[in-house]
Amino acid sequence: MKSFQGAEAVIKMQKNIAIKARIKKNYRISIMDDKLRKQRTKKEIKLLEKAQNLIPVPKIIKSSEFSIEMEQIKGKKLSEYLDKLKNRNYIAEQIGKNIAILHDNNIIHGDLTTSNMIYSKNKVYFIDFGLGYESNKTEDKATDLHLIKQALEAKHFKFFESLFKSILKGYKISKNCSEVLKRLEAVEKRGRYKQSY
Repeated sequence: MKSFQGAEAVIKMQKNIAIKARIKKNYRISIMDDKLRKQRTKKEIKLLEKAQNLIPVPKIIKSSEFSIEMEQIKGKKLSEYLDKLKNRNYIAEQIGKNIAILHDNNIIHGDLTTSNMIYSKNKVYFIDFGLGYESNKTEDKATDLHLIKQALEAKHFKFFESLFKSILKGYKISKNCSEVLKRLEAVEKRGRYKQSY
């Protein structure tokens, strides 16, 4: 059984199932730790259930207070393969469309990086909604886009500009596209302003 350790959870791969279990944090008071882990697991389940009717995400098989069993998506982790794929701009456009659909349904992923995406059978699956939440705020949607832009610049700098252009091309299907992109400019200006100090 393969397993991967993250900051918040352990992911175990078992046959065609991925089991995400939130880790007990010993530095937290036990009652508070249980409460936090329950809340975060419940929130992630809710987001995944909502998202699975909108875009490609792993389907939930069953869940408990601290863990989620979901289908294991067999494919390529985008962070490792995107630069090698000839249709990378088409994939980036798909990513943009997926983000737009989530945002139009007030889902903020919260950790948009190519490490949280799997390319399988010509589809881009979004995984790990652990930092996600529901919001209709333009600021939150712009911040989500800013995250994917930063992730591309850091991990895929060779193709960064064309990839982000393709993401924005896909994002244009969003009903709030112009509003969010305008706010994205403001978010980036704030980032540059902070860095200049």
